[in-house]
Amino acid sequence: MENNNHPVLVIMAAGMGSRYGGLKQMDPMDDRGHLIIDYSIYDAVQAGFREVIFVIKEENKQIFKERIGDRISKNVKVSYAFQRLNDLPAGYQVPEGRVKPWGTGHAVLSCFFAVNGSPFAVINADDYYGRDAFVKMYQYLAKNADDKKYRYAMVGYRLKNTVTENGYVSRGICEVNGQDELVGIQERTHIEKHPDGIVYTEDDGKTWTHLSDDTVVSMNMWGFNYSIMQELLSRFPAFLDRTMKENPLKGEYFLPSVVEELLKEDKAVVKVMTTPDKWYGVTYKEDKPVVEAALKSMTDRGIYPPELLD
Repeated sequence: MENNNHPVLVIMAAGMGSRYGGLKQMDPMDDRGHLIIDYSIYDAVQAGFREVIFVIKEENKQIFKERIGDRISKNVKVSYAFQRLNDLPAGYQVPEGRVKPWGTGHAVLSCFFAVNGSPFAVINADDYYGRDAFVKMYQYLAKNADDKKYRYAMVGYRLKNTVTENGYVSRGICEVNGQDELVGIQERTHIEKHPDGIVYTEDDGKTWTHLSDDTVVSMNMWGFNYSIMQELLSRFPAFLDRTMKENPLKGEYFLPSVVEELLKEDKAVVKVMTTPDKWYGVTYKEDKPVVEAALKSMTDRGIYPPELLD
């Protein structure tokens, strides 16, 4: 069953970039001033997307408009949704001293009205995903409406293609069944590349566990029908109740956690589409030259035109 509405691209750009040290989404990656998001949007447009919603902090709207929104708006419809700390259900207040955004689930919920009932893909602003991922996601969203279950999707990457030489990363380790459907995701918050392979720790480095290079991981590239919005909305109070007690200043409403709840309740099927492409991102300042070199090489090889969507 096909979706009637055209898929929309939601770009989460309200994070703080604490490990990187600054608003890394706005860091130029080539000599024309393009950002990582420019490459993602170019790939998305080639795949069929015609509308982009940036989820940002309200105070950053002007810089986003100047640096990217106005520039690409002749090729793609651009709108903005604001992830506000005080955007909470009635009866809830921001804990004193909290400055951290409420996480990816809350970021998507910020687009409740902007998405306007359409199916949509979600990506991070500071990650490079590759053309293949956008093609697969657009085609899935255009063709798969909800039926007896929610029909969602995720693009999975090989772990070896998503680690950095410059420190640790956090990745969602995916369990996938024989039908390429997601069974569950385990968030590993400290994964490193060691000389003898890729490892993770859960006890600050006292013990390390090896992971296979080909482990499928989530890079937060999701595809949803609009039904996810109601689920995010209805589950948010329970998250807040728990977080206000356990971790009021740092607790986050994670999108994968809500997806996992829906899987456990047998309400959703999540198709996992793997890509051989290499992920690039700037988790650390030292990652930037690596990303710049990769994007330059792809431009030199003709994968990208120098002007992108300018």
